[in-house]
Amino acid sequence: MAMLRRDFLSFTALFSLVHSVNAALSQRKTGVVLDDRFLNHTISEAHPEKPQRYQQIKTQLVQQQWFKKLTVLEPSVDAEPYLELVHSNEHIASIKQQQETHQLATLATSGVLTAVDAVCSGRLDNAFCASRPPGHHALNTGREEGFCYYNHIAIAARYAQQKYQLKKILIIDWDYHHGNGTEAAFYDDASVLFFSTHDKFAYPGTGSELKQGKGDGYGFNINVHLGCGATDEDIFSAFNQQLLPKVASFKPDLILVSAGFDSRQDDLLGCHNISDQGFYQLTMLVKELAATYCNHRVVSILEGGYNIEGNASAALSHLQALTS
Repeated sequence: MAMLRRDFLSFTALFSLVHSVNAALSQRKTGVVLDDRFLNHTISEAHPEKPQRYQQIKTQLVQQQWFKKLTVLEPSVDAEPYLELVHSNEHIASIKQQQETHQLATLATSGVLTAVDAVCSGRLDNAFCASRPPGHHALNTGREEGFCYYNHIAIAARYAQQKYQLKKILIIDWDYHHGNGTEAAFYDDASVLFFSTHDKFAYPGTGSELKQGKGDGYGFNINVHLGCGATDEDIFSAFNQQLLPKVASFKPDLILVSAGFDSRQDDLLGCHNISDQGFYQLTMLVKELAATYCNHRVVSILEGGYNIEGNASAALSHLQALTS
């Protein structure tokens, strides 16, 4: 009788453990970085990179029933020591002359690094950073480039490599404008595969298909020009034909996305025609790649997107795909 009781107790404990594991696995493991201090950055009243870009995303997001499935992350990493992973001391010192701008741009970097920690530690599968100011144009010129001060996604890639010993990072940039700062950061580096769809005739006038990297990095920089009026079908074709074959051999350990929604239809500074459904499907494709190669790990960062309502709508489509 004692033996039967021990067996029953063992079975009960095992059942409880299995139930707990299954419950944990079934939970949505998507994070979103939110912090109302992102509202404090203003270049000028009429400037398109305005606080409402963040506010409208947050306002629409918290109204969604599925918002409760998300883990809200607040920037918590001291990002300042990591700026120099990408930026020169001279650049950082110059930006610091605008102390508030430096603090808010560093806050955006902190949000991204916080998301990287959550994903690379296994606490979350993926995360979206609804942060501003953006970063993918930031170089080492000592000044703002294309509304950007520090290149958050480039810093995140180096941070993940340094802290988590990840060997290969894939960066996808679907912003309407070419991520010239990100390209420059890794142009001779085979450990980072940079894939960008953009209009090469728009600001900053870079992103030629001929720019494929140099030295060890040759072949790890892929630029795809999409002209005005580019549709969902056009961007899917670029991903399928030029990204997927390279990823199959690259096999990334982490995927980072410069999620610029100025490639959406009706943007103020872009002329592409990507729909909200298009961003949903692109995100599903990225998730499939992450599931295949890097244990679901995806971190995306808000870049452009200047139609306030449209930017929020596309961002929510992206987030909803991440949770699915």
